[in-house]
Amino acid sequence: MSQFFFVHPDNPQPRLIKQTVEIIKSGQVIVYPTDSGYSIGCQMDNKSALEQICRIRDLSKEHNFTLMCRDMSELSEYARVDNISFRLLKNNTPGPYTFIFKATKEVPKRLQNPKRKTIGIRVPDNTIALAILEELGEPLMSTTLILPGEDMAEFDPDAIRDRLEKQVGLIIHGGYIGEQPTSVLDLSEGEINVIRHGSGDVSVFE
Repeated sequence: MSQFFFVHPDNPQPRLIKQTVEIIKSGQVIVYPTDSGYSIGCQMDNKSALEQICRIRDLSKEHNFTLMCRDMSELSEYARVDNISFRLLKNNTPGPYTFIFKATKEVPKRLQNPKRKTIGIRVPDNTIALAILEELGEPLMSTTLILPGEDMAEFDPDAIRDRLEKQVGLIIHGGYIGEQPTSVLDLSEGEINVIRHGSGDVSVFE
């Protein structure tokens, strides 16, 4: 049975954020709010928690996993970002975008796309998510919570609890938020390739 925290969307309770990070570090999977639906995440180097996420979302090994980062400096430690891409990201983060780059050696191999050696990178514009990342002190391995058979991100924490309370360690209720997932942009080959049109306006990249 998972824990269920009511976290204030604008002023997250420090005690609950600290407990959330303790749950992450204990090897459990959490569901938490972002600026584009709820996401599901775990500690970056925890293999069994990653496998649990793959089972819940029915993901293949070719899935582009995402590292949820707290800021641009953290982002550049895990992704190979050239100067042009860096300026683009600086102007559009935090926000509802996932950027795909070639991964650095800091990224565990199991998180990288096995053929392309890429990783998704994201800085969310959500107070709760950023508070968790600040307390954690490292990126959170994450993916949008799109359940099998669905096209949109989960947005209702009560419905998530009904579906997943026996499969994850923690569900954070941070309000009812938009269900459209992030826009995904692949910058790994030096050009901008829009993979998914989502909640972020991609016209600034086209």
